Amino acid sequence: MTTLPDKARAVLADCPSSGGGVHRWLFRAACTLHRCGVAPDIIAAELRTGSANCGRFVGQREIQDAVTNSTGHHTTGHAKELHSIASRPRKWPPRDAAAVAEACADGFGLADLWELSPLHFDDAAPHTEDIIDVLFPDNPWLCVGASSTHFDTRHREDWRGCLHRAQFIVPSPMTDKTGRTKTGRISTHTLDNTGTRRFLVVEFDEGTHDEHAALLRYLADLAPLVLAVMSGGKSLHGWFYVQPCAEDKLRELMQYAAAYGADPATWTRSQFVRIPDGTRNNGNRQSILFFNPHQLNQ
Repeated sequence: MTTLPDKARAVLADCPSSGGGVHRWLFRAACTLHRCGVAPDIIAAELRTGSANCGRFVGQREIQDAVTNSTGHHTTGHAKELHSIASRPRKWPPRDAAAVAEACADGFGLADLWELSPLHFDDAAPHTEDIIDVLFPDNPWLCVGASSTHFDTRHREDWRGCLHRAQFIVPSPMTDKTGRTKTGRISTHTLDNTGTRRFLVVEFDEGTHDEHAALLRYLADLAPLVLAVMSGGKSLHGWFYVQPCAEDKLRELMQYAAAYGADPATWTRSQFVRIPDGTRNNGNRQSILFFNPHQLNQ
């Protein structure tokens, strides 16, 4: 018989009810048991026992996925610190429809996310400049695009007064005005001149806006959610503050988000995303649904 530490037993005894995060609990419990040195077959058995009364069917495949995907992960403190996944394959996971349904089961939606926002912009004026000042202090280089083919990199102050008309921004400061593309061409928008990742932006295309809001709330357990931006179209973008984290830890958030249907294209540091409160090429405003600048002080 395997003797488990008190911490492991506490986690195993804390499986939520269906709709409350069973899928995520399986992963978290498996991580805890791995750290305790428990063999994979014993972990699977403990997860099966612990989830037996959760109110929904938990299949062997879901349990085995939790055991396999948590191998090599470790945590270093509270829930918002990300797991290292250096030993995991680099392929992005497919969308897990069951996990998405569970994350959205309580009916949380756009209105609820808006209510959670510490700051609201209730007037019709664009607040792009104010938001960018908060997100990117100290006048850094910023790469901004009127479109994906018309863009430039300038110091933040040189963009002042123009940003509300733009569509796109690289969500991390640039290191210089230009860099070299993979083909050696000089450009103002390259991975070469993109600096350390400051924000990881998660975008959902599939599903409703209400579902996107529920998924962002779910992912906010893994990293601080600073901003939620409407694309002016069908998607919602979540800006997670990740600058304090090493790249080998950040991939866990993107892996997790991809399993919930996020587009992994935004993992590329130089990828354009919708500029907050900017203007899409169809004239629609890229409005702010949620803004919590206090997360930047953590």
